[in-house]
Amino acid sequence: MLSAKSLFQEIIDNDESFALFCSIAAGGESQGGWENARIAALVPQSERDLAPKIARHGADEDKHGRIFNALMKKRGLAPVPVPRDTDYTMLLERAGIGLAHDRLTADRSLTVPDIVTYLAHSRVTEQRAAEQMALLRRHFADHPGLGRAVRMISNDEDNHLAYCHEELLRLARAGHGRAIQRTLRASALAEIGIYRDVSLAVMAHMGRILGWPPARSAVLAAGIHAVHAWERLAGWRRMVSLEMPERRDALGGPSTPAPEFA
Repeated sequence: MLSAKSLFQEIIDNDESFALFCSIAAGGESQGGWENARIAALVPQSERDLAPKIARHGADEDKHGRIFNALMKKRGLAPVPVPRDTDYTMLLERAGIGLAHDRLTADRSLTVPDIVTYLAHSRVTEQRAAEQMALLRRHFADHPGLGRAVRMISNDEDNHLAYCHEELLRLARAGHGRAIQRTLRASALAEIGIYRDVSLAVMAHMGRILGWPPARSAVLAAGIHAVHAWERLAGWRRMVSLEMPERRDALGGPSTPAPEFA
């Protein structure tokens, strides 16, 4: 029976597909780490209290990249090139979601609207990340090789999502509510299309590595398109709602260290 657990189990049991999976994940996390570090350095004076939380967010993302690289190293694998059609963060930037790299490499302070853009983009992408890690945690929390990594990354992603909710609500109370909702909606609608495209690309690469028959690849592609249709119709709304999280000040302390996988 084809299930999320059996599908992922097949991917992690094969060295080549596991290396591709970890390389894609590590690349995205490392990119997120760089982006957050730059945003923390460029925070406007009126939002300086936010800088340590943004820096913590970036440190967490860097840590996740190191964890995925460590998981490969533990199996004697080296990172592999990330296919361009699977580069989620690059495709988001090309779609104009979040802050452009040209803005982050410029040596001038960000504005409060820039911070709104950053947080709205993060609220959408962290929703996706938290859901993906919750799925992995449900099936692999006790896996001897992956369990600790899955549990730690999932907890971090939940913290990141809580932080985005709390800070966006704070900015909404400060008068930025309309801009926040407008940016959230645009980000969510763009993200679900990019997520569909990346998912199709990843499954196509995995199918070639694992030798999936055309019928199986077609079933997986149909499932991805069905998820996108639901998200396009109504599912995107879960990415734009804001509510005060149970985890308050979720990024108020230092990042926890990555576990050893030797």
